Amino acid sequence: MPLINVRQRKRELRAKYRRIRQSMPPQLKSSLDSRLTEQILQLDEYKSCQTLFAFVSGEIECDTSAVIDDALKNGKRVAVPKCGEVSGEMDFYYINSRSGLSRGKFGILEPVPEKCERAEDYSSGLCLVPGLCFDYQGYRIGFGKGYYDRFLQSFGGTTAGICYYKCTQNTLPKGVYDRPVDILVTERFVNRNPVKE
Repeated sequence: MPLINVRQRKRELRAKYRRIRQSMPPQLKSSLDSRLTEQILQLDEYKSCQTLFAFVSGEIECDTSAVIDDALKNGKRVAVPKCGEVSGEMDFYYINSRSGLSRGKFGILEPVPEKCERAEDYSSGLCLVPGLCFDYQGYRIGFGKGYYDRFLQSFGGTTAGICYYKCTQNTLPKGVYDRPVDILVTERFVNRNPVKE
């Protein structure tokens, strides 16, 4: 049986799922995002968390805006990431509204550190994890920068990968540092206990 070049295979899958997302009609994306939001809001882990670590979605990512707004409205602490300029790491900052965000690295809306409190405690809470695709065991392929891979190494709370069903598959190639999420959420199903190797 031939050896799989994990890095090359990930590159191919990243390109495939990026194309799928970019070609999605806006009306369909909006509908899927609404169903995904409902799935997230119904999670017991979401309802009970005091802190939500949420990414601010980009153009082809699952829309997190309604979840962030709901969390703020219901008195949860909401922390969103800011990517480091050089280090390849990211820090989370607490926000009071989405209006205080500004365009940062990669054109993504980020918190302004001078106006926000930096999160220091990563031992609990619910973290929404982005990905271009996920498998049913909770493994993911992201955008290739490695920010979440590094962050998740030390996160002690519950992780929830959110993804469109069309961007999931049975299994993905894995590297030694890849970690599965605790919950996989799509607009069609919630998989709470992926197998962890």
